[in-house]
Amino acid sequence: MAFKLNNKLLPTDVAFTSNGIKYPANWLRLSSLSEKNAIGITEVADEAAYDQRFYWSAGRAKDLAELKTRYITEQKGTTNALLSKYDWYVTRKAEKGTAIPSTIVTYRNGVRTTCITRENEINACSDVAALKTLIDSTLTSWPKDPNE
Repeated sequence: MAFKLNNKLLPTDVAFTSNGIKYPANWLRLSSLSEKNAIGITEVADEAAYDQRFYWSAGRAKDLAELKTRYITEQKGTTNALLSKYDWYVTRKAEKGTAIPSTIVTYRNGVRTTCITRENEINACSDVAALKTLIDSTLTSWPKDPNE
């Protein structure tokens, strides 16, 4: 619960003054509601909780297109990190003609497929609530690294 005095929020654990009387920092915690009311302090509901990744405030969603771009960019960043570990095989193949092991080819293709699937899931979200549910409820299941 939050408290107001003269329409101003009173921070908890901070000393304050009312009508020339100084109150210690712990007074709000230790006083009863009737003691608070006696000097004009009112109780106000705390602001509704909201997920700052998806909302500016309770009930005020961020732009869906921007959020989709952000989460797709994260997917691509992860994809790049997973692929870069084995890029040397591709370079070796291009420079020397040495074949890339099939386990590496399968892994790299799986990483790309996983990224595309996740991008499609993100793009399919019709609103911020659906995107939040997707991001919170599912983890991207990347292929197992062949060397781990």
